[in-house]
Amino acid sequence: MAIFVLLENLTALKKKVFIVIVTYNGARWVDKNINSLLQSHYPVEIIVIDNCSLDDTVVLLQKYKEIEIIQSDENLGFGKANTIGMKEALLRGAQYVFLLNQDAWVFPDTIGSLVGVMEKNTQFGILSPLHYSSDGKNYDQAFNTYLSRAYSDLKDINTVTVPFVNAAAWMLSRECVEKVGYFEPLFGHYGEDRNYCDRVKYHGFLIGINHDAKIIHDRVIKRNLKKDIIQSKYKVLTTLLNINYSFFRSCMFGFKEVMGLPKYFFKFYGPLIAFRMFLILLYYYTGLLFKSTTIKSARKRARVYG
Repeated sequence: MAIFVLLENLTALKKKVFIVIVTYNGARWVDKNINSLLQSHYPVEIIVIDNCSLDDTVVLLQKYKEIEIIQSDENLGFGKANTIGMKEALLRGAQYVFLLNQDAWVFPDTIGSLVGVMEKNTQFGILSPLHYSSDGKNYDQAFNTYLSRAYSDLKDINTVTVPFVNAAAWMLSRECVEKVGYFEPLFGHYGEDRNYCDRVKYHGFLIGINHDAKIIHDRVIKRNLKKDIIQSKYKVLTTLLNINYSFFRSCMFGFKEVMGLPKYFFKFYGPLIAFRMFLILLYYYTGLLFKSTTIKSARKRARVYG
């Protein structure tokens, strides 16, 4: 009898964790994604925001009575859709919110490991697991870059601190979200996670990667000019919105991005396309400066949110 009482008390002490997943035409991942969460050793509640999928995503999701589905009548993009889920989670008492990509799945101990670390070190606003590629053996290509930029190693909790990690699998504390706010709506798709990390750092939280937790991120990164241009534009916007610098310094760094990004892509696309990219980014950058009131308002909003 005493054992059962102890188990009940331990369950009561568990922090309330909400999973937020944004889906769009992700039918092929639904079962692996949702089943992995239902098999989590740590109890979770799941909110899915569907961005008006055109395939069978919603039909497949509806098989799972344990999850809540919020259907958008348009594709809101990554940030705006996640914001809907984050707000709903906090309204329902979430102490932690775990953002998970539709093309990723967790292991039974993933959620518990992340919560355990964040409970031990409340400075972490964002904590990520290790991201493995679909083979389960090698790190996701982009994630490996972020991991290589770790600047401190907290051996007692098997965690490193990093300046940035992509939002494919973010555990956020309630305190962080309440202080930092939600995703900046100026972003469409790409760049919003970098902007959020900049704001997290400004408000004094740490960003980390825990080596005891992992996910599989089932994607293949392919070079695509249209995507590279969009991401480059949002990289410039992220720099202008970086509240860790003065507006003047952010503008200076933004112009360096306009110059530097085409140089980086030169090796992939050659001189003509790199020059075209420079002109596109210069035009975009100039347009943002003409809308400096909007930029300054976003910067002010990011500073004073919490």
